[in-house]
Amino acid sequence: MGKFVNSVDEFFKYCEENEVEFIDFRFTDIKGAWHHISYRASAVEASMLENGVPFDGSSIDAWQPINKSDMLLKPEVDTAFLDPFTADPTIIVFCDVYDIYKDDLYEKCPRSIAKKALAHLSESGIGDEAYFGPENEFFIFDDVQIWSGVNQAGYRVDSEEGEWNMSTSYDDYANIGHRPGTKGGYFPVMPTDTMVDLRAEMMQVLEQVGLEVILGHHEVAQAQGEIGIKYGDLIEAADNVQKYKYVVKMVAHLNGKTATFMPKPLYGDNGNGMHVHQSIWKDGKNVFYKEGEYANLSETALHYLGGVFAHANAVAAFTNPSTNSYKRLIPGFEAPSILTYSSQNRSAACRIPYGAGEGATRVETRFPDSTACPYLAFTALLLAGLDGIKNKLVPVGPMDEDLFELSLDEIREKKIPQMPHTLREALEGLISDNEWAKAVMSEDFIDTYQHYQFERQVWPDEARPTAFEFSSTYSC
Repeated sequence: MGKFVNSVDEFFKYCEENEVEFIDFRFTDIKGAWHHISYRASAVEASMLENGVPFDGSSIDAWQPINKSDMLLKPEVDTAFLDPFTADPTIIVFCDVYDIYKDDLYEKCPRSIAKKALAHLSESGIGDEAYFGPENEFFIFDDVQIWSGVNQAGYRVDSEEGEWNMSTSYDDYANIGHRPGTKGGYFPVMPTDTMVDLRAEMMQVLEQVGLEVILGHHEVAQAQGEIGIKYGDLIEAADNVQKYKYVVKMVAHLNGKTATFMPKPLYGDNGNGMHVHQSIWKDGKNVFYKEGEYANLSETALHYLGGVFAHANAVAAFTNPSTNSYKRLIPGFEAPSILTYSSQNRSAACRIPYGAGEGATRVETRFPDSTACPYLAFTALLLAGLDGIKNKLVPVGPMDEDLFELSLDEIREKKIPQMPHTLREALEGLISDNEWAKAVMSEDFIDTYQHYQFERQVWPDEARPTAFEFSSTYSC
């Protein structure tokens, strides 16, 4: 797996060999959404790939004002791959956004911010490579209905795996009766696991677009799955998340299903996380590794964790950027919110995975989720970690006990810090604690981001009554 082309000349040759009709230039906004503009292949010249493709930056949320709207997409041809879903042969190319007014990479382009984070890592002298391995979980539903208005709001999702369908009568086929049940979905075989062929198709298509696929399996919740792909450097790993989400959603869509990476779509069952494995390397050596220490973790690795935990509220504004994120981060559903670390212990916010030797030693933060823009989430983790290394911050731990068994009073008594409980709390953390991020993120970007998230997520959510509020307070 990997790159299909390495130069502009190879790009055009690849297009010719595959009879490409359209070239699709793609970029990512601050909430992580992919955008694209498609050119006829015959209209694209080498100068466009080298100098940039013009577009209107004022039409993207929280970006440019209309009087300074002209911007450029700077394609990276070595990211090109054939779109497996279009009717006509189309090649997709990742782009950075370029600011013509400042003659620099755009300060609000997440991919460009991530590139600056890697440059900052190199300049720090701590390392020259940062590797990230995200694990993105997802749900596959048969149907989703959503409604919201002045006098009503609601949603309904359905899956043939849902335990709520145990007594459903179907018109065209029998009720099979084999269902995983709440929290019963980890590794069952068919017929309880209904998504085997669907995941297999996703895995094959992911390989077609250049990802190295390792495994696929049913996850703990009903209708939930996960596909494991190989780690990469910060940019590659974030690019791969964009590919991964695109493929999962499209394969489900073409099979008459709907896929979501929403953190908590089902009440009372496990949610979707994006566990993130991380390590920093310098001169071919893993600086997180020291043989003989706890879980073979070096002092550098512990300081990195100390930084992530010390800035956890602000980091969460990027790693858990939706109001729904915090409905996942509650006790009892394998979504750690207690800020400590532990070897092989999935109840800690950071697990140190079992591994043999230097190559496998890493930290795994388990609180992020896939509503995050991957470029910003990985950048925030890296910058907070680097600040921890710089200031020799020390995390609480290790704690090898089952932290899910601790009461709130016990957590307070042990003085173990926790993740924020709401997006508002995370964003307020970012407002008050952002110096660590300014090495890469501009003050204007941080200000724009927090305002955008308040206006898009927090205030609309806080203003709406919920079904639970009606059930609990209507008769008061």
